[in-house]
Amino acid sequence: MSVLQHILDTYSQFFNWEMWGEVLTNPVSWGLIGTLVILEGLLSADNALVLAVMVKHLPPEKRKKALFYGLLGAYVFRFIAIGIGVFLIKLWWVKILGAGYLAWLSIKYFLDKRKGAEEEEQHEEGINQKGLLIRLFGTFWGTVAAVELMDIAFSVDSVLAAFGVSEEVWVLLIGGMLGVLMMRGVAGVFLTLIDRVPELETTAYILILIIAIKMLLAVFHIEMGHITFFIILLLTFGATFIVHYNNKKKEGSKEHNS
Repeated sequence: MSVLQHILDTYSQFFNWEMWGEVLTNPVSWGLIGTLVILEGLLSADNALVLAVMVKHLPPEKRKKALFYGLLGAYVFRFIAIGIGVFLIKLWWVKILGAGYLAWLSIKYFLDKRKGAEEEEQHEEGINQKGLLIRLFGTFWGTVAAVELMDIAFSVDSVLAAFGVSEEVWVLLIGGMLGVLMMRGVAGVFLTLIDRVPELETTAYILILIIAIKMLLAVFHIEMGHITFFIILLLTFGATFIVHYNNKKKEGSKEHNS
């Protein structure tokens, strides 16, 4: 009963207007929220591509509907995940599992990149027309169900990353909800940005690894302060643009020599 009460207390904080007033006037909270939004934006670019491919077999007028229904489901799932997660993240073994999973995501990205598999197969033909979900629910609702499952998979990564950045309920809520919007509404902007600065995709996974280390350190009661975390972020992004500038310079030199 105490566990259920704890979860209900967590949800009740969502409607504490006095707390929201304090949070929205706190620059540190905005810094954390901004971090989550940037991280979500970078990671959501590839996710948005996957979802776009999944619905492309539908008539144009139904594609937006399928994505919209998936959006609603993603909001519900994140709301539940944040509420339960705030309780679970207090457990040391959950932090270790979360840190391990985030570290695995990051390491897997670099292993795939090393093997030359930066672009995974994105189901170019769209969703499997003879798949189980399509047979069970029909073409439209089967696609919605598939998008929903994909949204949940993306949300697990995002919620875990959010818990690594901050365990504050209000920061997680705003960051998580904005993150879903990023995948739907602003992903195109980040896709363009990544096209211009490809190194940003690698930066996103470096940040995930940093967040995993931050979460693991918390198990041993070693807290990475907000200022330290923000400095690391700034240095990481600064290094990204320096590497990008050097790469462009090398490309220019090769073109000039050829």
